[in-house]
Amino acid sequence: MSGDSDEIVLQPLGPFDLVVAAALHAGCFDTAWNESAIAELLAMPGSFGALAHVGDQPAGLVLVLAVGGEAEILTLGVLPRFRRRGVAGRLLAWVADRLSRAGCQRLLLEVAEDNAAARAFYGKLGFVQIGRRPSYYRRTAGTEAAVVLAWALDQWER
Repeated sequence: MSGDSDEIVLQPLGPFDLVVAAALHAGCFDTAWNESAIAELLAMPGSFGALAHVGDQPAGLVLVLAVGGEAEILTLGVLPRFRRRGVAGRLLAWVADRLSRAGCQRLLLEVAEDNAAARAFYGKLGFVQIGRRPSYYRRTAGTEAAVVLAWALDQWER
């Protein structure tokens, strides 16, 4: 690691990272996944993930499930204080590179319909809306729909 405190470093998510992953998830989302939930997802065949650090601080995570020619981002989150610094883009590039090398053709994800920043981020990358799930996310003031997005991995340039 260089001395640059803003350097983004990624590491594969493993079973010894569950405490950090759960804390990151709790810092990114209203409804957090605990260590057991993350461990169960990581144990599924085809699942993998990564943690992002900015300097020596945990900053974000991604967890993916790949089955055949398709994969789904189960979660991708960056702590608020590290947003707009390229962390999500680095995590997504790491995922896209791994999936494209494995021959995966399409990446799916859901994003809250009211999350304009995330929808704009994914739109700039070429994700397109393929569906909508009403009342998908539970919120303190009710529920929010999820927009289902897809990205053709043949668009990914390493």
